[in-house]
Amino acid sequence: MPFRHADRSHGLGTRIEMEVRERLEEAVDYVCLEALVQARRARGLPAPVADNAADRREYTEHVRAFLTHLERDLTAGLDPEQRRRLPSAPASADDESRLMSVQVALARMLPDYWQRFDAVRARYLAEPAGSRATAAESGGEGRGLLARLFGR
Repeated sequence: MPFRHADRSHGLGTRIEMEVRERLEEAVDYVCLEALVQARRARGLPAPVADNAADRREYTEHVRAFLTHLERDLTAGLDPEQRRRLPSAPASADDESRLMSVQVALARMLPDYWQRFDAVRARYLAEPAGSRATAAESGGEGRGLLARLFGR
C-alpha cells in the first residue's frame, strides 16, 4: 500500500498513524452520512445538503455519537495495560479529536479492530433514527470531521 502523503520526513510509525487516521475518518464519514440520510428519510425530509448549517450540525452529532459508541464498545474488554496505552486528551483538544485519537490507537492495538468496527457500525445503523443518542441531546457541539469534509 503506497502512502498517500508526499512528506516522507516523518518516521514510519507516524506515517502509519496518519494512514490509519485517514482510513478511520473515511469509514466514520460513511457511517455518519448513512445515519444522517436514514434519519432524514425516516422523518420524511429531503436529503442533506453540504452548505446547510443544520445538516452539518446534525452530521457532527452523528460523528460524536458514533465515535462515543465505538469507544464504549471497543474499550469494554481492554485490560489495564491496554487502557494505559490509549491516548489521553490534551487540555486544548476537542472531544472529537480525543475520540478519533482513541480509535487510531485501538486500530493499531487490536488485531480484530475492523471486524469490531463493522459490528458497532451495523448496530448503530440498525437503531431507529430517533433513538440514537446524539451530541445535541447531551449539550455537545463542535466541529471536526465535518469541517474537514466540507472544507470549512
